[in-house]
Amino acid sequence: SGVMSLLRPLLLDVVPTIQQTAALALGRLANYNDDLAEAVVKGDILPQLVCSLSEQNRFYKKAAAFVLRAVGKHSPQLAQAIVQCGALEMLVICLEDFDPGVKEAASWALGYIARHNSELSQAVVDAGAVPLLVLCIQEPEIALKRIAASTLSDISKHSPELAQTVVDAGAIAHLAQMILNPDAKLKRQVLSALSQIAKHSVDLAELVVEAEIFPVVLTCLKDSDEYVKKNGATLIREIAKHTPELSQLIVNAGGVAAVIDCIGSCRGTVRLPGIMMLGYVAAHSENLSMAVIASKGIPPLCACLIEEHEDHIKAAAAWALGQVGRHTPEHARAVAVANVLPTLLAMYMDTRSSEDLQMKATLKNILQKCTYLPALEPLLHDAPPNIMKHIVGQFSKVLPHDSKARRLFVTTGGLKKVQEIKAEPGSLLQEYINTINNCYPEEIVR
Repeated sequence: SGVMSLLRPLLLDVVPTIQQTAALALGRLANYNDDLAEAVVKGDILPQLVCSLSEQNRFYKKAAAFVLRAVGKHSPQLAQAIVQCGALEMLVICLEDFDPGVKEAASWALGYIARHNSELSQAVVDAGAVPLLVLCIQEPEIALKRIAASTLSDISKHSPELAQTVVDAGAIAHLAQMILNPDAKLKRQVLSALSQIAKHSVDLAELVVEAEIFPVVLTCLKDSDEYVKKNGATLIREIAKHTPELSQLIVNAGGVAAVIDCIGSCRGTVRLPGIMMLGYVAAHSENLSMAVIASKGIPPLCACLIEEHEDHIKAAAAWALGQVGRHTPEHARAVAVANVLPTLLAMYMDTRSSEDLQMKATLKNILQKCTYLPALEPLLHDAPPNIMKHIVGQFSKVLPHDSKARRLFVTTGGLKKVQEIKAEPGSLLQEYINTINNCYPEEIVR
């Protein structure tokens, strides 16, 4: 109905209330979808908003910042339009406003612009927003703290350089102090911001750790808010993934046990970062993997495989179990004893499983180390050829040196099963079968 062109002149009305309400109406239209946001940009409304941002009262500033946020949230192109009309400088000036509501509205708009990509995030940094946002997280108003922390998170996530800018402004110390804040929504944003800083490099992760977030951050894993749990586990994961030393530090602080409890106590995607964290820790070294086993990490990972419906969560659990079991026969045995190998094999063979899940559930990592035959035996009956060769390979390594295992292998029907396997002459599988058959007198094999 042509409402945009009717609202635009009202932004310059003599009555302040009309100006504010017109801006609010435009903001709500732009917020609705990207076509309407596009119309606001095409209607040349932004320059008008921006030029009057500096001299108007706080109500107008809040409404104008709302319009900018509503336009900028939809796409990088629309956010770019905001940058081009010179809005960032004005929004940064609003971050210094005495009214916390104006600061909040400006911070929110800047966050929506920065979250799209590193170029837009860099533009927000270049406009001088970061030091002011760090001041905002120190303000008493909880809503302002939340938004400022969220915006710092959105700026840090794209690259090590952008995260470094946030660190250089002194953000880590202030964020770390708020991990124990009673407000759940604030904790979510704080943990998210620290994760986005720590994920990029060893150096940045170490700076986060040096702010003494352990063992304080472990309390977040027991929080009643699911997102606080999830973001807390994500932060620990982003630190653990970098080096064995950082993982060891987390183990020493009781972090592995805390993450295992957390996985056991929740369901769904909240579990994902914790599952991956255990996988990263176990991947680093035999000792760290042992720490996961000793903290009773295997049962909850097995539970995730069985209880979760989403393939990507199952895949993460399968991957983590593979990382735990791949080091030595002792590690592999700990996984095998949990009776999880048949479950993994079934997922690997299930045509409905996603490609990623099939890849992660191949068992290869665990099988190549597993010498615990009772767990391998059931697999002989179901495994496809590419997995079979690893299973038969393990039998061919163990049976020649273990008379009790040789006897059992006959009585449980394992040897019979091996005779039924059709292997290519000269293949690795055939060699393994020959090695097994050579352990027994010919008449038994026959």
